[in-house]
Amino acid sequence: MTNESSKGVLYAAAAYAAWGLFPLFFKQLGHVGAQEVVAHRTVWSLLFVMALLLVKKHFSWMRAVLGQPKVLAAFALSAVLLATNWLIYVWAVQNDHVLDASLGYFINPLVNVALGFAVLHERPRKLQWLAVGLAAAGVVWLTVQAGRLPWVALSLAFSFGFYGLLRKIAPLGALEGLTVETLVLAPIAIGALAWWSLQGHSAFVSGDSFTLFMLLLSGPLTAITLLLFASGARRIPMTTLGLLQYIAPTTQFVLGVWLYHEPFQSSRLVGFALIWAALAVYSLESLLRSRMTAPQPA
Repeated sequence: MTNESSKGVLYAAAAYAAWGLFPLFFKQLGHVGAQEVVAHRTVWSLLFVMALLLVKKHFSWMRAVLGQPKVLAAFALSAVLLATNWLIYVWAVQNDHVLDASLGYFINPLVNVALGFAVLHERPRKLQWLAVGLAAAGVVWLTVQAGRLPWVALSLAFSFGFYGLLRKIAPLGALEGLTVETLVLAPIAIGALAWWSLQGHSAFVSGDSFTLFMLLLSGPLTAITLLLFASGARRIPMTTLGLLQYIAPTTQFVLGVWLYHEPFQSSRLVGFALIWAALAVYSLESLLRSRMTAPQPA
């Protein structure tokens, strides 16, 4: 493994580990509404990335982007998907649905395969279809057992899946893209925070210093994690990245079961087991494919 590859694995693993530990952070803000947490996350993320751009003196790309309505429209849509994903995730953590959140991110890679087929007209291989089928069976089992769709998991999986799809075809990198997305969301977030403050319901008005510090910290944490991920993704193969991504939902699953003691009946285990089997098939297929296509030494 080269030095760059080693750095890539380290950066990507750090990003996924941070995402996996995010429930520990957002549980500390359980007394603040999910909408307000997301609004703060948006505003402080924007200020952080703008500070990074100022340090790097990297504003030249903005003029070109702001002059392209189609690009702005695409990033407006990705911003809505990102905010939706953030909102559902924060709500899930605050309302004892960490296991459902982990399930969503376990399903996400297989949703990406399905979206690639439906939108990008990619042709999934046989084992990939088997993985998607096993995951679908797991979702059906969980639905039957609970008497309702696992809406938290599916909402997280599909919102992040469509977000990833838009970012895959977007012309901007991680830092620039997050800047545009938070710029789009900032007026709504600032307006909502101002309204809640005037009504006396904002953490700015009634929160203690620890709460304010945690809300301010949510922006840098969000941006740094995304930038670590982007740095790692540029340095390592997609197969390696695909295997590392299970760090986050696995960590969330462990937190949900052993730290937060969320109910996990044996009947529910069957649904999770089907999805884990799907991920095993998907990962094995990716590894075999990468070895088949790897260049042979001279």
